[in-house]
Amino acid sequence: MLAVLVALPPALVLTLVFLLPALEASTLLGLVVPAETAVLVGGVVAHSGRLPLWAVAVAAVAGAALGDQAGYLLGRRYGRRLLSRAPRRLVRPREVRRALELVRRRGAVAVVLGRWVAALRALVPGIAGLSGMPQGVFTLANVSGGALWAVTVAVLGYLVGASYRLLERRLGLGEEALLALVVVLVAARLWRHRRAAGRERGDA
Repeated sequence: MLAVLVALPPALVLTLVFLLPALEASTLLGLVVPAETAVLVGGVVAHSGRLPLWAVAVAAVAGAALGDQAGYLLGRRYGRRLLSRAPRRLVRPREVRRALELVRRRGAVAVVLGRWVAALRALVPGIAGLSGMPQGVFTLANVSGGALWAVTVAVLGYLVGASYRLLERRLGLGEEALLALVVVLVAARLWRHRRAAGRERGDA
């Protein structure tokens, strides 16, 4: 998947940088595919000169903010119904309880903190809507947290590209080194997510 993403036309990469964060909470896609995959690759493509880094960051911020806003509105109107009908292999009761406790204890801070954990990133917006958090409070936390997350991940991808270029000049490495570096970073992220999910299933 990463090889395909890196090789895509820049306009399509930018579209994915927007779409994956937008769909993460609004469709719970983030429970299956972490949105940072596309944003990270967008940063790498930006370093190659095929996209401006600011465009990657803006697309990621817009996708994250709009997607979480949709997740909040869906949670406020249909939250309990959606949770009761969601497949248990995607929406685990333990994760829902964790998100609820975080929102109840931390309020708007939970929206900002939840963005850094894949499962919470997908669930917290809907839980915030379900809990009755005022929309203005959620929107402020959503935009600020989404902006911090998106810019950080995009810059990380850009720095991955920069590290590759430095190694290439010093050691004569080929393009495969860049792809390998991105694969390792994303694979480690997915492995940690699946390991955490496995532990939660074992505890349930």
